[in-house]
Amino acid sequence: MRPPEKVGRMKFVKAVALSIFVASLAAFAAAQSGGELRFCLRSEPKTFDPLKVEDDASVAIRYLTGGVLVRMNRQTQVLEPELAQSWKVSKDGKQITFKLRSGISFSDGTPFSAEDVAYTVQQLMDPNLHSPTGDAFRSGPGNVETKIISPTQISITFPAPVAGLDRQFDQVAILSAHSPKKEMAVLGPFMVADYQPGSTVLLKRNPNYWKRDAQGRQLPYLDSIRLDIQPNRDVELLRFKRGEIDLINSLDSEYFDKLGAASPQLVHDAGPSLDSEQMWFDQVSKAPIASYKKTWFRSPAFRRAISQAINRDDLSRIVFRGHAQPAIGPVSSANKFWFNAKLKPQTYSPDSALKALQSEGFRLENGTLKDKDGNAVEFSLITNAGNKYRERMAAMIQDDLQKIGVRVNVVTLDFPSLIERMTQTFDYEAILLGLTNVGLDPNEQMNVWLSSSENHQWNPQEKAPETAWEAEIDQLMRAQASSADPRKRKEAFDQVQEIVVEQAPFIYLVNRNALSAVAASVHGASPVILAPQTYWNIESLSVH
Repeated sequence: MRPPEKVGRMKFVKAVALSIFVASLAAFAAAQSGGELRFCLRSEPKTFDPLKVEDDASVAIRYLTGGVLVRMNRQTQVLEPELAQSWKVSKDGKQITFKLRSGISFSDGTPFSAEDVAYTVQQLMDPNLHSPTGDAFRSGPGNVETKIISPTQISITFPAPVAGLDRQFDQVAILSAHSPKKEMAVLGPFMVADYQPGSTVLLKRNPNYWKRDAQGRQLPYLDSIRLDIQPNRDVELLRFKRGEIDLINSLDSEYFDKLGAASPQLVHDAGPSLDSEQMWFDQVSKAPIASYKKTWFRSPAFRRAISQAINRDDLSRIVFRGHAQPAIGPVSSANKFWFNAKLKPQTYSPDSALKALQSEGFRLENGTLKDKDGNAVEFSLITNAGNKYRERMAAMIQDDLQKIGVRVNVVTLDFPSLIERMTQTFDYEAILLGLTNVGLDPNEQMNVWLSSSENHQWNPQEKAPETAWEAEIDQLMRAQASSADPRKRKEAFDQVQEIVVEQAPFIYLVNRNALSAVAASVHGASPVILAPQTYWNIESLSVH
């Protein structure tokens, strides 16, 4: 039998331990809830109607406020259930059936049901609305049919197959069919509480949000999000350093290194993004350039040799300070499913490039490369003025190609003038620009690869494919777009990537890394390569 004082001491120790445990739980709960997250939008939102969204600022607000049926996890790139607890796509890719969660309400208390999904789809596909989001579903002529099977079940049938049909719903925020607040009644974690044009958008926690964490606590943890409208990136960085904002979703490599030198724990390099930097030659038959140059530019061997003579490792290391990777082809390796893993990076070899050109009738005379008719190989490379990264890349490409006797004249133009030459007058020889890829699916590149497209940059709006390989790409892109089988789609798009690398209509240079900054006061952040990089898991973030 223990002495009485020992029993008392044991009770006291247990009581202290219990109080510490309770206090730590309370501290954890406090750390996981409340607070206001602050960051900047780089432009004014053009709309709060989620079906009309196309600018970046409006996309950000839709992501934070819109409730969707399914959501692609930005970290795993896997589609996950949201308002729909399950779904099924028909074998022909025309129909999708959703089983919805029950007991959910919009932010104003209006109940959510299959009727709201039907209403949203009807609005989305209304040709008078001209919804950019709806365009992804326009697979063929005819009407979209919605059938409400029960309050928690609905089927949607399209007139023709829609590739990646279920993934397209990641962008469709569900509207209420009955709320008097219309699009301001939302199903997402936050709702718009105040908007001061030119200044701020304030989002408040949706009191009716349906999600809970593993402990059963209602999400999101944050009370509010303050979005300041600030297009100046220098001011944005200064405000972050001062602690006036909590994160920067996308940083230039120079800003990243400056901030990282002083506060390495605040910056995040998530690795190669989907975005690419590339150059291409003008292949438009009516372009006002010398015919012998058109002959060069239309030669796959010439384009491949130029590609081989560019040192991508140096571009990544010097221009982007190591925050970029040599590009392999039209798809970044960061796109886990669609990237063709058989493709290998272009080897830098000026000697091999020169030998390949010589086999095509070119010759090197006194340090100058000449074609079989004696024309010196020289061309102008245009890029947009003020973009210091592209200006540096152009200068390095100029130096690289000089090593094989090719003279490059770098020309910088204001962006409107560059676009006019690229799309209207075709008065250029070569262009260096970037391509921003927001989505993973190859259908989002249809406007680049179809020969009839106006964004088929090297030779836009062809009445019929002018080369056999462009005709093959047309066929493959249409085949993958009309198939509901992901494996068949990938087989077709893998072939597209192989053709593009072989023919080199675009000379892909680098994939920039996804760089961001997050304050130490933000908990739960795990930056990724897909937008929105820093707040993709907004429900789980907290500030303290």
